Amino acid sequence: MSETSNIRELKNVLEVALLTSHQPLSLDDMLRLFAERMERATLRMLLDELRQDWTERTMDLVQVASGYRFQAREEYSIYLTRLNPEKQAKYSRAVMETLAIIAYRQPVTRGDIEEIRGVTVNPNVMRQLQERDWVDVVGQREVPGRPSLYATTKHFLDDFNLRSLAELPPMDAFVQGEI
Repeated sequence: MSETSNIRELKNVLEVALLTSHQPLSLDDMLRLFAERMERATLRMLLDELRQDWTERTMDLVQVASGYRFQAREEYSIYLTRLNPEKQAKYSRAVMETLAIIAYRQPVTRGDIEEIRGVTVNPNVMRQLQERDWVDVVGQREVPGRPSLYATTKHFLDDFNLRSLAELPPMDAFVQGEI
């Protein structure tokens, strides 16, 4: 088999795995697809080529916190919502403010959140964020009462198309009303 057809076959294997997976695939997941050993640099090169192959098509190969996935381009979302007209979850202002505080100040306690927001945190807000798997308890603060410390999860990053918290918009953008 020529090197060109071998590369094409490797990209085809990656493509079918990414297109059929219900969740992002990590580099380790993708390396397990191949019987022979492959360097991570080679895998990244193949993923870059695959991303390029799809530039003029309907989907993008994107990297998020837990790995790589194909997702529909934004301009096609209106059509896809017609196919699945489920109501998108609406989150209250309290939920979104709490999530933003956790994302930008993590790890934080309920007390920290209440101090910043100036109101008591409704237990349902924290439950909703945890059920959505956007927030989780990551430890306890070493003070009397040992309150739980909350932080965002990889699932939060994946749902917001982020690879890391460093990709969050700067806090100044919120203060100036740009977002």
